[in-house]
Amino acid sequence: MPKANFTMPQKDTFTGIELEFDSGIIPPPYSHVYRISLDWSNGELKAKLDLHYTDREELSENEIVDEGFTTNDDYSYNGPLNNVWVKAISEKVETTKWSGKSLEEGGIIIKPIDSGIVGKIKVPADQEAWIVFGQDLIQAIYETSKKEAPLTIHYRQVDTDTIKDCAITIQFSDREVIFTEGNESRNINWEYTVQLMKLIFTPDYNYEIAKEAPGNKRGAFIECGDGLWHELGKGVINIDPSNDVVSKIKEIFSDLLEG
Repeated sequence: MPKANFTMPQKDTFTGIELEFDSGIIPPPYSHVYRISLDWSNGELKAKLDLHYTDREELSENEIVDEGFTTNDDYSYNGPLNNVWVKAISEKVETTKWSGKSLEEGGIIIKPIDSGIVGKIKVPADQEAWIVFGQDLIQAIYETSKKEAPLTIHYRQVDTDTIKDCAITIQFSDREVIFTEGNESRNINWEYTVQLMKLIFTPDYNYEIAKEAPGNKRGAFIECGDGLWHELGKGVINIDPSNDVVSKIKEIFSDLLEG
């Protein structure tokens, strides 16, 4: 990619951005590129997505399917996105530190748009943070276009004489998180939930002992959107013994259940 020019428009002077991502040396069927264009110059956020998986011609259909993909995973979208993303995008751009280095083996670049004019290429110094942000935008587009439903995490806490069930639904389309317990639901903080999701997907999940229904004996059980239930501490194990993520997950859900 071209060398970065790290002069950025001053605060509130840009009316859109483009994100371009290349997965680099990752092999197929995972290797892919995408471009997201976001424009709010007319007061409504418009999004364009072009996602293309690369180098799959060297793989058989079975090799692709065995990795959890299909033979037609490319995706394009051109339509609205909830305006709540404008603030998130603006804050992300305004707080980003930019690198003067070019990318050589994949990564993400940003181009500000002002009054329809695409600006100079920007390379975020924190590539990982922007790659995650790009994934969030793609998920928001998938939900907006009804390609995918929002992710729901189910959780069960079983004590000596009580069973408490709850769920968290993460709606990327409008950046809302709904916590549900019984017939009651409430919104919870987006950033708080992002940190919880990082914790939830950090441990090792043993699918060989996963169940299709939650347990009824004392313990904590979680289902991460695929219909399979795992017991924390048995089917969900800390990868790093010095970092007790499993206990942190239990603690957070216990706090949520207590309201």
